Amino acid sequence: MQRVHLLLKALSLFSNPTPILLVSLCSHIMSAISALLIPPSSSLPLLPPPQSFFFSLPAPLVCLYKPPTAFFSAPKPQLRLLPRRALSGRDETAEASVSTATIAVDNAESPDATAFVIRARNWIGLLQVITRVFKILGLRIERATIEVEGEFFVKRFLVVDSHGAKIEDPESLDRIERALRDAIDGAADRTPAGPGTARLGSRSLVVRRAGLVPESGEGKAKAERMFSLMDGFLKNDPISLQKDILDHVEYTVARSRFSFDDFEAYQAVSHSVRDRLIERWHDTHAYFKRKDPKRLYFFSLEFLMGRSLSNSVINLGVRDQYADALNQLGFEFEVLAEQEGDAAQGNGGLARLSACQMDSLATMDFPAWGYGLRYQYGLFRQVILDGFQHEQPDYWLNFGNPWEIERIHVSYAVKFYGTVEEQDLNGGKRKVWVPGEMVEAVAYDNPIPGYGTRNTINLRLWAAKPSDLYDMESYGTGDYINAVINRQKAETISSVLYPDDRSYQGKELRLKQQYFFVSASVQDIIRRFKDSLNDFNQFPEKVALQLNDTHPSLAIPEVMRVLVDEEFLSWKQAWDIVCKIFSCTTHTVVPEGLEKIPVDLLGSVLPRHLQIIFDINFSFMEELKKHFGLDFNRLSQMSIVEEGAVKSIRMANLSIVCCHTVNGVSRVHLDILKTKVFKDFYELWPQKFHYKTNGVTQRRWLVVSNPGLCGLISKWLGTDAWIRDMDLLMGLRDHAGDAELQQEWKMVRRINKIRLAEFIDAMTGMMVSPDAMFDVQIKRIHEYKRQLLNILGIIYRYDCIKNMKESDRRKVVPRVCIIGGKAAPGYDMAKKIIKLCHAVGETINNDSDIDDLLKLVFIPDFNVSVAELVIPGSDLSQHISTAGHEASGTGSMKFLMNGCLLLATADGATIEIIEEIGEDNMFLFGAKVHEVPKLREKAENHRVALQFARVLRMVRDGYFGYEDYFKSLCDSIEGGGDFYLLGNDFASYLEAQAAADKAFVDQERWTKMSILSTAGSGRFSSDKTVGEYAHQTWGIEPCRCPF
Repeated sequence: MQRVHLLLKALSLFSNPTPILLVSLCSHIMSAISALLIPPSSSLPLLPPPQSFFFSLPAPLVCLYKPPTAFFSAPKPQLRLLPRRALSGRDETAEASVSTATIAVDNAESPDATAFVIRARNWIGLLQVITRVFKILGLRIERATIEVEGEFFVKRFLVVDSHGAKIEDPESLDRIERALRDAIDGAADRTPAGPGTARLGSRSLVVRRAGLVPESGEGKAKAERMFSLMDGFLKNDPISLQKDILDHVEYTVARSRFSFDDFEAYQAVSHSVRDRLIERWHDTHAYFKRKDPKRLYFFSLEFLMGRSLSNSVINLGVRDQYADALNQLGFEFEVLAEQEGDAAQGNGGLARLSACQMDSLATMDFPAWGYGLRYQYGLFRQVILDGFQHEQPDYWLNFGNPWEIERIHVSYAVKFYGTVEEQDLNGGKRKVWVPGEMVEAVAYDNPIPGYGTRNTINLRLWAAKPSDLYDMESYGTGDYINAVINRQKAETISSVLYPDDRSYQGKELRLKQQYFFVSASVQDIIRRFKDSLNDFNQFPEKVALQLNDTHPSLAIPEVMRVLVDEEFLSWKQAWDIVCKIFSCTTHTVVPEGLEKIPVDLLGSVLPRHLQIIFDINFSFMEELKKHFGLDFNRLSQMSIVEEGAVKSIRMANLSIVCCHTVNGVSRVHLDILKTKVFKDFYELWPQKFHYKTNGVTQRRWLVVSNPGLCGLISKWLGTDAWIRDMDLLMGLRDHAGDAELQQEWKMVRRINKIRLAEFIDAMTGMMVSPDAMFDVQIKRIHEYKRQLLNILGIIYRYDCIKNMKESDRRKVVPRVCIIGGKAAPGYDMAKKIIKLCHAVGETINNDSDIDDLLKLVFIPDFNVSVAELVIPGSDLSQHISTAGHEASGTGSMKFLMNGCLLLATADGATIEIIEEIGEDNMFLFGAKVHEVPKLREKAENHRVALQFARVLRMVRDGYFGYEDYFKSLCDSIEGGGDFYLLGNDFASYLEAQAAADKAFVDQERWTKMSILSTAGSGRFSSDKTVGEYAHQTWGIEPCRCPF
C-alpha cells in the first residue's frame, strides 16, 4: 500500500512528465496495485499499463513502448468472473454489491481543488470511466490517490475546473456527482446474469458457451482472452479511422487498398460508420433490456429516410474526424457523400414525418422501435422526356445498402388465405386459422443514432421470402416451375411501394403488404415481451403501439387474433389490452380519402381477421344503440362495416373504435376532424381526439443540409445547444437588426444560392443568376397543392414583362421559378400539370425579350437529397394549397428553419407559423378555411379576375402548344368546375407576389424577415412533437444509455 502512495506522489511531482516517464510510473503503479490484489507468481504476470486514452501515447512514441508479451497471452488479474447462475434467475445480492458505489465531495481538504472520493468495487475500465466523465465535463484532475479496502477501491481525485479554479457552486457539484454516479452505476449494471459471464470495463458481453465457464482454468483463460480483445470501443482519431476504412476497402468491398474509386471509398466509409453505430446500438438495446421500460413501437408503411452517411456522422459527433481522415487519404467527404443513393421507401410528407420522428425518438432517449416494409423498388424514378413524365423502377438496392443488417435468424411465418376451423379446448371452442399460403418475413435492421447521446434505436424493415416448407415440397416433387412461381409471388409482397390499386390484383397486393408487415411486427413484439414476462395483463405497461395513419390498422385484429387464438385469453381480456395499447395519427382531411377494404377481398385473404372485425363491430353497434338509440342513419355512418353496392370495411372507423387516442397533425386539422371527417365519433368520445402539430428534425434539415447557416446560428447564440433545444433559436430575435449578422446571413445564403444554381445548370443545362429571387415550390404534384396556380401566375408575369417598355423592365425583380415533384403514375391531371410547366418554361426560357428577368425550371426526380440542396438556396417558398386541404404541411417548416420566406394560404400548420413569426414576416393570400364551402356553392356565378381569364385563354388557345392536350386541364378550373378555387384566389395571389417583389428590393428588410423566420421555427421541431406524444399519448419515459 505504501508503495502505491509513494508512486502516486512521485507522479504528482512532475508538472509535465515526458510520455516515457509517465508510462514507466503508471506501469509501476498498476503493477503495485495488482500485487496488492493478487500476489505475483510465475503463472500470473503483472499488468502493463492499459491501452486507453488515460495512458495514451503520441503515435511517434508508440514504437518506444513494447508491452510484455505475457499481457497478450495471460488473463488479466482484475477480470472478475461471476459465479454460475441459472439463465432465468438473477443474483440480486451480487447485482446490488456490484453497483453499490458511494461518492463524496470534500471542499475542505484542499484550498485550491475540490476532492471527489469514490468508493466502489473495482473492475477493469472503472478508472477510465471516471476520468472520462471528468474530461467530458471540462474538469482537470490535479492529483489522485488509490486505497484498497477489501474488495473495494477508494479513489480520491483532486479536481479543478477549466480555469484551474476550485468548484464551489452547489449546482455544479451536484451535476458532477450525478454524472459520476450515472456512469459508474450504468457501467456496473452491465454485470451479466448467466453462466459463463464476465464484466468488461466499458462494454458488456454475455457468453453462454459451455466451454467458457469460470470453474474451468482453460475456459477461464479463453474467456478472459476474448474479453481483453473486446474491452473498448472503436477509436475515432484520424489514424484509426483510416485503418478502419482501408480494412473495409480490402475485406468488405474486396478492392485493393492501393486502387479504389469514390464509390468504393463511400462503401468502405459507410461500413466503418456502421461499425460505430452497431457498438452504440448493441449497448442501447442491452440497456433497454436491463431496465425493461415501456417501449414504443412505431408502425408506418413508409419511411422516407434519404441518405444516411452525413446524418450518421453528425449525430455520432465524428464528422470532422472523418473529413480529416479522408483528406489525408486523398478523398473529400462531400464527394463521397454524393455517392450515396436515396432510400426512397416512401412518398411525401407522411413518409418523411416517420423518418423525422425516428431521429427525434433516438435523440430524446426514448425506448422505441420503428417497423415498416423493405421495398425492393422504392418510389419510382421520374424521367422527363419532351416534358412528359415517365416512370422507371428505382433500383435503389442494386449496389447494396451498407446501412442495413440482414437478420436471417429473425424471421416469422405470415399466413394468407385458407379457412377457419373450430376445435375443442378445455370444454370450449376455439378458432383455428388453417392458411392456404405462407410467406416468411425476414428482418432488416437499420440503426438510427441520436444526436448528443449514446442512444441508437432500431428501424426494422421486413422483406418477404418464400416459405421453406412450400419450397421444399415443390422441389421434392420435381415441380421446379411452381417453386419459382411461389418465390416470385412471395417476394412481390415487398417489391413495390404503392402498387396501382385500380385493379383487383393491385388491391390484393396492397392488402397483403399491409398485413405482412403488421403480422411480422406483432409477432416480434410479443416474442420480445415474452422473453421477460408471461402475464399479458402487464402488456399495456410495457407496450405502446402507434399507427401512422390507417395503413397499419390491421394490427388491431391481428393482436386480437394472437391473444385469443394463440395465447388463449378471453375476448374481454384481449379487448381491454388492445384498447390500452393502440393510438393512431390520421392525416386525412376529407371523408372520401379514408381507406376502405372490400369485404370479399378481406374475407378471401384474411378470413379470421374478417370474423374478428365483425365481432368488434357487433359489440360497438350494441354500445352505440345505448347512447343514440335506433338512429339508423348515425349507426350506419359510424359502423366499421359499410353497406352498399360494394360491402367494405372502414379502416379509419376500426382505428377510432379501438385506439385510446386519435391525433390530428395540426390545430386546424383537429377542427376538421371534429366538425367534418369524424363528427359523430367526436360527439361520442371527445376525450379521444387531440392534435400534435407535425415537426421536422433540425439535424437533417439545418445541420446536415445547411452547415453554413448552422455555424452562423451557433456563433451568434454562443452555443450549439439549440441543435437539441430549438427554443433557443428565439435568441436570434435580439440580433435580427444587427448589421453584422445581416451581412453574414446574406453571405451564407448567397453561397447556398450559387450551389443551387450550379445544380440547376448540371441537371438542366440552364444558367441562372444567383442575384435573382429564387422562387420555389417543391412537393408532390396534386391539384389541391395548386402547382397550376403557380404556373398561371408565372404566365401572367411573363405576359406583363413581354408587354412592358424597356424602361419599365429595368424595375422588374428578376426571378428564377423552380418547381419540382412527382405525379402518381395513374394521376392524369397531375401529369398534365407537369407537361404544362415544361411547355411554359420552354417558351419563357427561349424568349430573348425576357432574358434573365424570368426563368422557369422543373427539377426532375425530386427526392430528399435534392431537397437538402434546394431548400437552403431558396428565397421564397410557395405553400398555396386550397385552405382546408393540407393537414399539416411539413415542407413549410423546412423552409422556415432555413430562413426562406413563405408565400402561403392560411392552411394546415401555416396558421401556427403565423402565430410564431407574425403576418408581417410572410406573404398571405386566399380564402380562409371557413370561407371555402360558401365559395364553392357560389362557384357557378363567380366572376373570375380578368388577369385569370387572360392567362387561361393563352393556354387554351395554344400559346404554349399542345392545345388539345391542355383542354381538359383548362376545363377543370373554369365555371363551376373550379373545385380548388384557383380563379377565386388568383387576384389575391398576384397581390402577395407583388408584396414579395417589393420586400426583396429592400434587402435589409428581407434579411431581417429571414432571420426572424428561422428564430420562430423552434416550435416546429419534431423533438417537440415527439415529446408531446411521449407524455400525452404513449406514456413512455426517456431511457438514456450511459456513456
